[in-house]
Amino acid sequence: MDAVVRLFAFLGVLAVMASWEIMSPRRRLTTSKLRRWTANLSVVALNTLVVRMLFATGAMGTALLAADQGWGLLNRLSLPAWFEGLLAVVALDCVLYFQHVMFHAVPAFWRFHMMHHADLDCDVTTGARFHPVEVALSMVIKLAAVVLIGPAPTAVLCFEVLLNATAMFNHSNVWMPSSVDRLLRWVVVTPDMHRIHHSTLPQETNTNFGFNLPWWDRLLGTYRRDPAQGHEGMVLGLEQFRDPARLTLAGMLALPFVGSTGNYPLSREQ
Repeated sequence: MDAVVRLFAFLGVLAVMASWEIMSPRRRLTTSKLRRWTANLSVVALNTLVVRMLFATGAMGTALLAADQGWGLLNRLSLPAWFEGLLAVVALDCVLYFQHVMFHAVPAFWRFHMMHHADLDCDVTTGARFHPVEVALSMVIKLAAVVLIGPAPTAVLCFEVLLNATAMFNHSNVWMPSSVDRLLRWVVVTPDMHRIHHSTLPQETNTNFGFNLPWWDRLLGTYRRDPAQGHEGMVLGLEQFRDPARLTLAGMLALPFVGSTGNYPLSREQ
């Protein structure tokens, strides 16, 4: 049942954001949208199969097991259900922030995360474009977090739907008034905020790590308000991967094993 909910949420948000991109784009695309969408959505389908094969029970099943066994902090506390659910979503989002920083800090992990950043444009499909190895590693971290935190299964489902929706939202190539963007940035990561993270400049790539909540970047000093060249002048992608012909499904899957990591990993001197 949870898979059906997540699928319909994915398709619904994809349709809404894709329509918004057509009606009011933020930037002019530099590469073929058909080519990119074909490759990016193929990765989504592949990752769905990988997760189903490797993690049959998923995060919801792990949450059910944790509740049954009394694992995790929240399963040992007596809190109102709504407050416990809110704490769970915030805690899981915090874990995701540090996981994202880790994938930028460790060169071996960065190699797989490069596939996400190698997209030469940033739109709604970029938010779901991740290497299968990164997806598998992320699932291991998520399941461990569920066991330690002990969120209710419904909270896990809400978090996954919310994360998927906000990731597609904040990667979208959509325009909104700057006044609206400034206001929204206090409660959710906006497209203009996250797009900076996809700049080719390492000092901009290594900022604005949040996918859902913007608070961690502000609290931990990784927040950047604007790109140096402005949103229209900013170049997206990675400096070492500029050939659109390499961004097919096969090319993207091979990307971690070829070429340089550049000066992007946080463990390197900038």
